[in-house]
Amino acid sequence: MTAATTRTHRKTVTMRAAVLRQFATPLELADIATPVPGSGQVLVRIAASGVNPLDTKIRAGQAAHARAVLPAVLGLDLAGTVEEVGPQVTGFAVGDEVYGLSGGVGDLQGSLAQYAAADARLLAHKPASLTMRQAAALPLSVVTAWEGLVDRARVGAGHKVLVHGGAGGIGHVAVQIARARGAVVFATASAADAETVRRLGATAIDYATTEVEEYVAAHTGGEGFDIVFDTVGGAVLDNSFAAVRHYTGHVLSALGWGSHSLAPLSFRGATYSGVFTLLPMLTGKGREHHGEILREAAALADAGLLKPLLDPRRYTLDTVAQAHAAVEDGSAHAKIVVDIEA
Repeated sequence: MTAATTRTHRKTVTMRAAVLRQFATPLELADIATPVPGSGQVLVRIAASGVNPLDTKIRAGQAAHARAVLPAVLGLDLAGTVEEVGPQVTGFAVGDEVYGLSGGVGDLQGSLAQYAAADARLLAHKPASLTMRQAAALPLSVVTAWEGLVDRARVGAGHKVLVHGGAGGIGHVAVQIARARGAVVFATASAADAETVRRLGATAIDYATTEVEEYVAAHTGGEGFDIVFDTVGGAVLDNSFAAVRHYTGHVLSALGWGSHSLAPLSFRGATYSGVFTLLPMLTGKGREHHGEILREAAALADAGLLKPLLDPRRYTLDTVAQAHAAVEDGSAHAKIVVDIEA
């Protein structure tokens, strides 16, 4: 099907979107031009947009690494239906249900809008077993967890894995991916989230009442964990260096932004890898791998091995400010999703 043919499916030349005009100001609902898919792009009619802490930090002007260009339509994660197919696109057709981490940073339009022209390399077909809302909750978390656990640490059977923040957005996905690949998983969590971690199949560790040395001794005989995944940052990354196995251990962090002493890691002869999920989106390099990861994740979901935790509250473009507030105030104990299409 050619781009000229698919463009007959366009329903409107304008669309509703939540626009950020200035950092640290509320998002503004506006009618803006519906994008036209260029070479390598598909136009997605967005059904749902996942809200991440990074989205709120970008809005607040606290995420310089995201390089957002104003005015901007925010929203990293999307799920929706292909409305048009641009030139030089293979593997997608009008009507396909897709999901992806495709915008909301740099100059890439985000998902808090009715449509987005997305790089097809950043998308994959939506897991058939998941709803649009569930699919929209996954992309950033699953790509981050996969790049750390699979790409960097090669997680597999026999590994003892510690996930810091096991009930969080990235953490609960990391637990499921590690388990799906045969690892024995442990996860730090609050007392309130311990049962969630256990339902995911991990051994819960109360970070508020248990010192690093205690849980390393209790669960690894003092040897340390084969893989430690930090999804929290700050002092938790330092704790990760102290919890990893000598020689063969691997520490991963999705939030390794601060200054840290490498001495504890070096004295254990272990390895560290940082994960910067936004890099392909910002540079244009390696975008195909995001699509590959999402295809692998879809297969896991359809096999019953991966399912996101969703906050039951419902939000729309009209109430997106409330959705952001729920992420910022800590009241959400699962992923917040905004319904774009009724």
